[in-house]
Amino acid sequence: MVGMVTAHTHIVAIGTKKGLWLATSQDRKDWTLTGPHFLMSEIPSIGIDTRSGRTRLLVGVRSEHWGPTVVHSDDLGATWTEPEQGAIRFPQNTDAALERIWQIHPDSDSRPDVVWAGCEPISVWKSTDGGEHFELNRGLWDHPHRSEWGAGYGGAAAHSILVDHSGEKVHVAMSTGGVYSSLDGGTSWAPRNAGISAYFMPDPDPEFGQCVHKIAADAAVDGRLYAQNHHGVYRSDNDAETWTSIAAGLPADFGFVMLTHPRRAGTAWVIPLKADGERIPPGGRLAVHRTDDAGETWTQLDAGLPDRDFNSVLRDAACVDSVEPAGVYFGTRGGSVFASDDEGGHFSEIASHLPDVLCVRAAAFPAAASAVKP
Repeated sequence: MVGMVTAHTHIVAIGTKKGLWLATSQDRKDWTLTGPHFLMSEIPSIGIDTRSGRTRLLVGVRSEHWGPTVVHSDDLGATWTEPEQGAIRFPQNTDAALERIWQIHPDSDSRPDVVWAGCEPISVWKSTDGGEHFELNRGLWDHPHRSEWGAGYGGAAAHSILVDHSGEKVHVAMSTGGVYSSLDGGTSWAPRNAGISAYFMPDPDPEFGQCVHKIAADAAVDGRLYAQNHHGVYRSDNDAETWTSIAAGLPADFGFVMLTHPRRAGTAWVIPLKADGERIPPGGRLAVHRTDDAGETWTQLDAGLPDRDFNSVLRDAACVDSVEPAGVYFGTRGGSVFASDDEGGHFSEIASHLPDVLCVRAAAFPAAASAVKP
């Protein structure tokens, strides 16, 4: 009996300090690299939207001359579209101007036209037309804590946005400010940082002000979140109401990356760095660490990675795809991009000598139907 299966094209979008590169593959082993797009523009954020039967690339571009905006392509980068008046513009009564788009997050399949963005100055935006135009979330912008939020080493960033299946629970992480959550779809917000340390502040356990570097949600356990902090790796099992350290077993608790499996409970990846004063892989040995039991234990994964590498990996320069088994991808500040098609078991370098890698996003989409014998 001959059955029909759908082949897939795999794409990895790589945003750097000096432009965007696209890598494509049919098997996640052999990759073709094209680019640059937007040469000499910073690309701090990318979203790949495969909903509604299309593949839309959404790219946060920051030009030193033209400023920041969101552009999109529905033909894998052959052409790009930018709204005439810009995709993200602060209302006149805010007395603010857009500095950088830190995050582009397509919502769930049940809300196919909704895309979220996190920006600098610290703000969250929502699009209902597939990422072409965004509206400022006034609930977070008008929050009484906003005047006390600060800038991390890289700038003031709303860098993580998580939305649950209902659309009512929304979690945002910012540097600096910590985690804020909304239980009404973004209308009102409250800080949720209990248990996350801010050792650098006079009160090491404040209500807000933590420098959370990245958060991610467990795809299979409702209410479970993971956080990589400025020193500290944490898990919450109650929608960020409280956090518990899961850093035991890691060579360092500093870093920027936090990834979770697209389907399996308890699986997450981090890329540790040696302290905030050094920001290099511990011992100069680049490695990914994975947990399969929600942080109770960690396994070091470095097969295929260089023996010596002193480059760090930034918060959005890593991602996981949705294929089985899940692919893990990351890029370094030295311009190398690594890919694993076996959940981190083995990595290969798919790009090298690029500018500083700021953002990596991967996705798979149907390429063509082919007949196979089961």
